[in-house]
Amino acid sequence: MDERLQMLKELTEVGGVPGFEYEVKEVIAKYLQGKAELSRDNLGSVIAKKVGSGTGPKIMLPGHMDEIGFMVSFITEQGYLKFVPLGGWWDQVMLAKRVIVRTDKGDVPGIIGSKPPHILPPDERKNVVEKKDMFIDIGAASREETEEVFGVRVGDPIVPDSSFQLMKNEKMMMSKAWDDRIGCALFIDVIRALQGTDHPNTVYGVGTVQEEVGLRGAKTTANVIEPDVCIAVEVGIAGDMPGVKEEDAPPKLGKGPILLVADASLVAHRQLRSLVVNTAKEAGIDLQYATMMGGGTDAGAVHVSGAGVPSVCLAVPARYIHTHTSIIHRDDYEATVKLVTEVVKRLDQNTVSGLVR
Repeated sequence: MDERLQMLKELTEVGGVPGFEYEVKEVIAKYLQGKAELSRDNLGSVIAKKVGSGTGPKIMLPGHMDEIGFMVSFITEQGYLKFVPLGGWWDQVMLAKRVIVRTDKGDVPGIIGSKPPHILPPDERKNVVEKKDMFIDIGAASREETEEVFGVRVGDPIVPDSSFQLMKNEKMMMSKAWDDRIGCALFIDVIRALQGTDHPNTVYGVGTVQEEVGLRGAKTTANVIEPDVCIAVEVGIAGDMPGVKEEDAPPKLGKGPILLVADASLVAHRQLRSLVVNTAKEAGIDLQYATMMGGGTDAGAVHVSGAGVPSVCLAVPARYIHTHTSIIHRDDYEATVKLVTEVVKRLDQNTVSGLVR
């Protein structure tokens, strides 16, 4: 496994649901040690500062560290765990999935369960089981054992249990948390690509916290950095699968980065969008386009900070986001690294000043 794959494996396999992203910070710090100046804000977001030549504009590349997960909300007398979601979960993808409860005494494995269909009346079997009717079985016999022996407490985070794996076509990669550890990997690789390069700006790779519960880390880090331009780095929805109309989700795996032209939190800045499109054309990078009106990205919070920040979102296509396991294509990832790097190199003071007219 080469270094890039090893980094992707490490980033996706650590746990980091909203509010508990500390392990992700350690991986980011490991791969940027000596390559950027690292700091944190008071919510826990990590900021990697890479200074170029002169006193050029400040370019913010946010990629959120948190993944969707759960939190223990109640412990039953029998020792089962009730939970609340942290981030958006579709009920149909949750049942019978393995999870890990992170406690002060260590990790506790479990599985999401519900009443078996064999004992349900026929009409109830047809219904989707709702989150409120699910529970987590950790193999405990009582509340006392759950709390005193296993160390589980209300408020403990719960992480999906899913590992990184190359598929038969080794350019296809499966793991949990591509949303948005792929963004963290992108700003790491962009900063590494800029080593020894004369770029006319200061680049801030930002691992934000709590994006999945309200773009919270992006708000505080934008206040700290006061960026001139924002390029959020994310995953986008790939629609190349049975049952999906191309008009609903045009991007496909292996066909290049996605330029998200609009979502529920952002309309891509017109001039910055044009710069991205022209840069992709000049660099020979295929670019895909998408809208996502049912969700937002960190760019949505950054672009309304201060007096306003020209912002876009560039994304790697992914299948099955917001589940235990999703799939990306390595070619898309590498093309996105190249595109973001090339855009950053073009963002000198004159170009950035020309974005606002």
